[in-house]
Amino acid sequence: MINQVLLVGRLTRNPELFLTDNGKKGSFITLAVGRPFKNIDGTYDTDFLDCTLWSGIAENTAEYCRKGDIVGIRGRLQSRIIENDDGSKYKRMEIIADKVSFLSHTDSTQSQLLNQEENDNTIAILENTDS
Repeated sequence: MINQVLLVGRLTRNPELFLTDNGKKGSFITLAVGRPFKNIDGTYDTDFLDCTLWSGIAENTAEYCRKGDIVGIRGRLQSRIIENDDGSKYKRMEIIADKVSFLSHTDSTQSQLLNQEENDNTIAILENTDS
């Protein structure tokens, strides 16, 4: 069986760290990923995909990435049942990331540096080794 997801998209908000009850660091992010085809109205739709990051990946992504940055994610699709306050339940699908690649940065200083270096295509890659 294979459960692997590869995504490249823009962060919809700044990543924020949280701490679990047992002291593990994590972060929730949402990627905006454009579809490669036009809909019936002639426009491109965008999917907003929820991702969960853990440990060092969560810390580094929260420190170095901001809303609008382009990141690549490799991970797995996971479902879980969520119970609302009223007792109703629903299934939530999310991507659990085990690798994050920083592909572009929206900070103006960083953009200027990349332009000066003629886009040397350097990519930062983080892998989760807590598997």
